[in-house]
Amino acid sequence: MNKKIIPLALIITLLISGCGVTFQLPQVTPGPVAYEKIEATAPGGSSDPIRLKLTFGAGEMLIRPGSDILISGQASFNIPDFKPEITSTDNVVNVTQGSYTLNKIPNFSNVVNTWDLELGNNPIDLEISAGAYSATMELGRLALTNVMIKDGASDVHLSFSEKNLSAMNLFRYETGASQVILSGLANADFSLLEFTGGAGNYTLDFSGEFSRDATASITAGLGNLRIVIPQNVHTQLTIDGNFSNITIDDHWIKNGSTYTQEGSGPMLTIIVKAGAANLVIAGE
Repeated sequence: MNKKIIPLALIITLLISGCGVTFQLPQVTPGPVAYEKIEATAPGGSSDPIRLKLTFGAGEMLIRPGSDILISGQASFNIPDFKPEITSTDNVVNVTQGSYTLNKIPNFSNVVNTWDLELGNNPIDLEISAGAYSATMELGRLALTNVMIKDGASDVHLSFSEKNLSAMNLFRYETGASQVILSGLANADFSLLEFTGGAGNYTLDFSGEFSRDATASITAGLGNLRIVIPQNVHTQLTIDGNFSNITIDDHWIKNGSTYTQEGSGPMLTIIVKAGAANLVIAGE
């Protein structure tokens, strides 16, 4: 299903109106939908993980496992400048959305721009840079050694429904005024998770199976932050910041700003910082 791109033309119009200037913006009508394959094989000659960089602007992105090569899939778009470009240098593969030249303002209510991708099971350092987009990402059953995602106004559901096939060093997610759900995080097998959000609604669900001790640093500004921790996970949670409201179950042992949940297996250490957000700590 294609989702519509955020109406940039409306934003520009409002900015101009706020300056007391009024004139008619030229319009360009998107053309018919075009389809382009996105395919890249793993570069040879190195035993290091492949650095796969996805740079995407506005639209919809779908990612899941299942490719026989490094990355395969299809882009659909109806503005020619959105055609993706694939480049490879040494051990780095870049998939980049074409740049739209703003000579005219398109009718964004009719714009289509979708990437539908499958990733292979090569060891991958995955980097995603995106703007105002929606995304559904299933990253379980891949071999991700690092994941770094940075996006703007987004609506993202990212999950590890199955175990990551590689031990992950760092999982970093930076976002703005967004709706973000990260689920199955224990299956990511990360050593360190760093999440930074602005003003939005964020859910971090640590369900799954931990294979080793892990640390998570979570920072949020305004909005709502929900952290889901199964009750069998041995957890130390430190809350630092001026939260508007904090909701946490009674079974946690409180010592100052630190809460402990008894459990078995590896230890999960979480540090939460926020401005005026609402914080909910929930069980599975």
